[in-house]
Amino acid sequence: MTSSTPTPQALDGASIDGGLYGDITDFARHTHWLNGPVSAFTSYGIALFAVLMLAGWWIARRKDASVMAAALAAPVAMVLAYVVNDGIKSVFTEPRPCRALPHDFLIEKCPPLDDYAFPSNHTTVAAAAAVALFLVNRRLGIVASVFALLMGASRVYVGAHYPHDVLVALVVGGVVSFAVTWSARRFGAPLVTRLRGGALRPLLA
Repeated sequence: MTSSTPTPQALDGASIDGGLYGDITDFARHTHWLNGPVSAFTSYGIALFAVLMLAGWWIARRKDASVMAAALAAPVAMVLAYVVNDGIKSVFTEPRPCRALPHDFLIEKCPPLDDYAFPSNHTTVAAAAAVALFLVNRRLGIVASVFALLMGASRVYVGAHYPHDVLVALVVGGVVSFAVTWSARRFGAPLVTRLRGGALRPLLA
């Protein structure tokens, strides 16, 4: 039988904020009317960021080359943030709260043993998208930031993550995305300018 107790090398998330996690999942237990909408958002909400990125690209077509460079870098920033976050997961190997606290209320199905909790991939990707969009268009960035915070909250509500998994994920996603998107905006403009003079002009201007 597989034990739910973390190995000595693993991060014990329950000892950090397991009590707060329990309070949030108890709230979920008593708000059944909200379970379905939050479950749908936490599963499919990432698609909203793709829509916002398309909007950012469309807006950037009318802006200078540095803005377009940032818009093109946004999906790259999301992917790199995910890769970095997944590396962190493999280092800390924190068991999911559904295994450490099996009696707490759970909406999302408990994932496999090797699908670790710390930090949250969903939240990392959402935060990366929000920061990248801020460097493209402030209004889009604000909208994306609200969605990113809701994504993080939803991951705890459905029982998939501890609060600290989400908080650290916001930092990881934000830092990686800022580094990638700012660099693209700072150094990618000359390339975009050249491409705007060629066959790709309809897509870039």
